[in-house]
Parts: sequence; C-alpha cells; structure tokens
Amino acid sequence: MQPFKTLTSLAAPLDRTNVDTDQIIPKQFLKRIERTGYGDFLFFDWRQTPDGKPVADFVLNDPRYAGAHILIAGKNFGCGSSREHAAWALSDFGFRCVIAPTFADIFFSNAGKNGILLVKLGEEEVGILLSNAQTIPGYKLTVSLEDQTLTDGQGFSAKFEVDPFRKFCLLEGLDDIGLTLRHATELDTYEAQHDEAVWLKAK
Repeated sequence: MQPFKTLTSLAAPLDRTNVDTDQIIPKQFLKRIERTGYGDFLFFDWRQTPDGKPVADFVLNDPRYAGAHILIAGKNFGCGSSREHAAWALSDFGFRCVIAPTFADIFFSNAGKNGILLVKLGEEEVGILLSNAQTIPGYKLTVSLEDQTLTDGQGFSAKFEVDPFRKFCLLEGLDDIGLTLRHATELDTYEAQHDEAVWLKAK
C-alpha cells in the first residue's frame, strides 16, 4: 500500500449527499476476482446514460477535474452495503483522499485499509470547498496527514481528526497484510517451534 504523507492535488466536487456504495461501484461489477480495474466502473450509472453515452455534466466527465486525486462530497458518503469494492474503485480511479462531513462506518474502515484518507469536516467547511472547486479554475488542496491539516491557496485552512492507529498505517503504507508481515520473524520462529514440538510428540 502506498504511504500517505502529504498530497497536493486538484479537487473534484461531488455535491451529493448519501452517496451509497452501489453508486460508487454498481453490483454488476462485483464478479471480478481481481482488486484492480474497478476504476473504469466508478460511479458507472452516473457517468453514462443507459445507452452508453457520457453524461456531460457529471463531475468525473468534466475535463477541468481530470487527474484529481481528492474528492469532495456531501454527508453520509459510502452508505449502503459493506462492499470493499467501493474503496477499490475509488483507489483504482486515482482518488487518495475523500472529504465529507460524515462517512458510513464500514466504508470508513475499508477506505483506510486501502490507503484512502477520509477527512471529516463540518458541513459549512465542506460547503466552502465544494463552492471553491466548482468556481475556481484549477482549484487545488493540500492535505497533510502528518500535521492533520487541509489548506488551499485561497486562505482556507482546517484541522481534522484521525485515529492514531489509522494514521500510523497510512503514513507507513501498511494494510492488514503489511501489519502482519512486520512480525514475520516472530511468526517464522513460532511455526518452527510448533513443527518441532509436533514432530517430537509423534516420535
């Protein structure tokens, strides 16, 4: 998992509340066995019409936001089913940070385990960021996980809270497997001792 320390990027405004995981990655794409390739289907039903034509006014189809790694959204982002594919789709598309007033609990956990920093700010602050991203060409934000700050070049500045354990994992680039492998030596020693004990008992 790629470490997250400081990110400066274009910010894409998704001015919608209650964005659920079935909109983030629709159910018909959950049959894939890989963890990659989901970015092509992110917000699939919002990005195109039923006959496959791009929806011109959807934010991710707007060339002004091409290459954005920060997504700004309304409250209760990631609600609905607990599919981890939602985090995979956002990450595969290129988003490393999502800013919103509130997030669904399971999505919050899944996102952190997949290297996505979720920043909770007040609704008024998020409203300012949404407005700025919609009206200021090339609007960028800088997110510092180490300092737990969010700033722009227009005078906006905010502090955000983050769980210390999740902060450590993101800074170090550690997912669940990475956390386990930090103890690889101890695990190998235990396995060797266990195997020897089983062999001696069988003699």
